[in-house]
Amino acid sequence: MASRAMRHLGFLGSARQRLSILIFHRVLQQQDAIFPDEVDARRFDAQLTQLKQCFNIIPLAEGVRGLKAGKLPPRAACITFDDGYADNATVALPILQRHGVHATFFIASGFLDGGRMWNDTVIELIRRAPARIDLRPAGQGEFALDGAGQRQAAIATLLGALKYLPLEQRLRQVAALCALVPVDLPDDLMMTSGQVRLLHRAGMTIGAHTVNHPIVARMDAAGARQEIADGKAALEAIVGAPVTLFAYPNGKPGQDYLAEHVAIVKELGFEAAVSTSWGAARPGGDLFQLPRFTPWDKGQFRYLLRMMQNLRRNGDTV
Repeated sequence: MASRAMRHLGFLGSARQRLSILIFHRVLQQQDAIFPDEVDARRFDAQLTQLKQCFNIIPLAEGVRGLKAGKLPPRAACITFDDGYADNATVALPILQRHGVHATFFIASGFLDGGRMWNDTVIELIRRAPARIDLRPAGQGEFALDGAGQRQAAIATLLGALKYLPLEQRLRQVAALCALVPVDLPDDLMMTSGQVRLLHRAGMTIGAHTVNHPIVARMDAAGARQEIADGKAALEAIVGAPVTLFAYPNGKPGQDYLAEHVAIVKELGFEAAVSTSWGAARPGGDLFQLPRFTPWDKGQFRYLLRMMQNLRRNGDTV
């Protein structure tokens, strides 16, 4: 019903010669009480069903070739995942295979095989913390954590305070928080190298996402270049194949990455790169700043309507 409604709204016409690239991060086995809007297996399965009704889902590399040639299939769309969470391999991959859908996985190589991203350290720390914590010795505040709502608020406050600190300072701050709240933290949130190879053998695309997921705009050029180059080399060693696609960490043009980082990505031999600027790519646009977007609506009609609205945006660039 929703797909027929989209046609009546002129959806198909607006989708010509546009490439919609969707962003996902995690696909949980079950809904998370603290993050109920995070995509779980049932919701991801439903979203793929919706998307296939109105879009031709193609590999991102094929979409890039279509943009270069000025010839995309009608209603072209791509699925991408960022960061390298283990549930991408254990939960998302079987669903993708069941639907016959290809995805590109942008992986921060430094967290493979038992690592944990700094934001997940904060999230899991607050998830497991007692009902009241005092983080003032680490430069933060006191937090009451009675229930999911207060834990959500504490996580948002801490992530906001730490996100744009220089990498080393941010890691020191996170370590200080851990010292104040001594709880056991998971070491299996991110993929193993074997799971990366599993995705590759399944025909999925592996893309680079730096080593440590820094905000490259906050780094010197040499450090940013090393992060991008080393992440690419590590993944190529794991899968035994070239890694030609890149995703800027955080990905906001002019805020999280700059024109100099676009130049570095080109110099390192990537064929295209994606941002997190909303919009849909079109032939003649910058292949190294491809926009991406994912609707947040749970209802089928509003989800697809949001996709249609996004097709009218071109994405910001630096």
